[in-house]
Amino acid sequence: MSQGRTDDDELFATSIRTWLADNLTGEFAKLRGLGGPGREHEGYDERLAWDRHLAAAGWTCLGWPTEYGGRAATLEQQVIFHEEYARANAPARVSHIGEELLGPTLIAFGTEEQKQRFLPGIKNVTELWCQGYSEPGAGSDLASVSTAARLDGDRWSINGQKVWTSLAHVADWCFVVARTEPGSVRHKGLSYLLVPMKQPGIAVRPIIQLTGTSEFNEVFFDDAHTDADLVVGGIGEGWRIAMGTLTFERGVSTLGQQIGFARELDGIAELAERNGAAQNPLIRAKLTRAAMGLRVMRAHALRTMDSADSSGGAASVAKLFWANWHRGLGELAMEVLGAQSLVADGAVENGGLQELQRLYLFTRADTIYGGSNEIQRNIIAERVLGLPREARP
Repeated sequence: MSQGRTDDDELFATSIRTWLADNLTGEFAKLRGLGGPGREHEGYDERLAWDRHLAAAGWTCLGWPTEYGGRAATLEQQVIFHEEYARANAPARVSHIGEELLGPTLIAFGTEEQKQRFLPGIKNVTELWCQGYSEPGAGSDLASVSTAARLDGDRWSINGQKVWTSLAHVADWCFVVARTEPGSVRHKGLSYLLVPMKQPGIAVRPIIQLTGTSEFNEVFFDDAHTDADLVVGGIGEGWRIAMGTLTFERGVSTLGQQIGFARELDGIAELAERNGAAQNPLIRAKLTRAAMGLRVMRAHALRTMDSADSSGGAASVAKLFWANWHRGLGELAMEVLGAQSLVADGAVENGGLQELQRLYLFTRADTIYGGSNEIQRNIIAERVLGLPREARP
């Protein structure tokens, strides 16, 4: 990406900045800073209304082609939007799985009928989505999926279990990777199905996290059904389509994520100055290293955002970097809090946790979800460096 903005980019930045200032007022003013990983329960209904307000003003799906309701915004403009949105401390989006993952996947791989059926609901935030990838025996190793789907006339019959399914309890639809070829193994025989969640054959069970909240879920499929034509990319193409979705997952929104990281770091640094922790040279050095790491993270993201890297190497490096950095930030927060970190005396709705305690507990999962550290290192070693494949059973 270019290091300088064009006049059009500056106008775009001013436009979104002004709109956010004018609209994060009144009933929406109280939503600032709410939601996000580990905090999806905060103001959910109000944040859904906010998302629909964004959609009505044309601020959703910016990078989509205009024929599907987007603005065909450039990569620079999409980065500008996410960064300005984060700087405004606007609430976390509830529709991001549909907008940032499934929508681009359908545009890239779906049939025209699928695009016409599903993209408007994503664009207008009238249909919400969840991601049916991980299973009890197939976490980051997606090729071990065992959930099975059998074509029965004009519909698929699905049986199996998914786990760690974010926001499944509020989703209308789920994109499910299932094994559609009996006896197939690993990457072969998988298909990418679009499955309605509101049906008798699906049960959702919340998973209570360390933070006391439950945005993750187990999802059970017991002869659940979906239409025969709701397979993306063709039968047996599930691995290729799923990998395409994961590529979209690490897109421009990560720049906005880093603004949030910077806000967390600033808060920890300010606390260190107030309570005297900054006088400890070790803590001061860690704060400095954290600030340096954040700059490196941004530079890497900008450098690789529009690269032609198809190996997954750049995305894996980025995931390793931010996950370890953020987990370390949670640990640093506890050091800065000192003895106070051991006392749960925060808001009741957060299980009595102080904000930094919640940050620490949830960031323990950063190096696991979205592809564990071990999986990312395998990708880099095998696909980028060409090292021998790890032995597998």
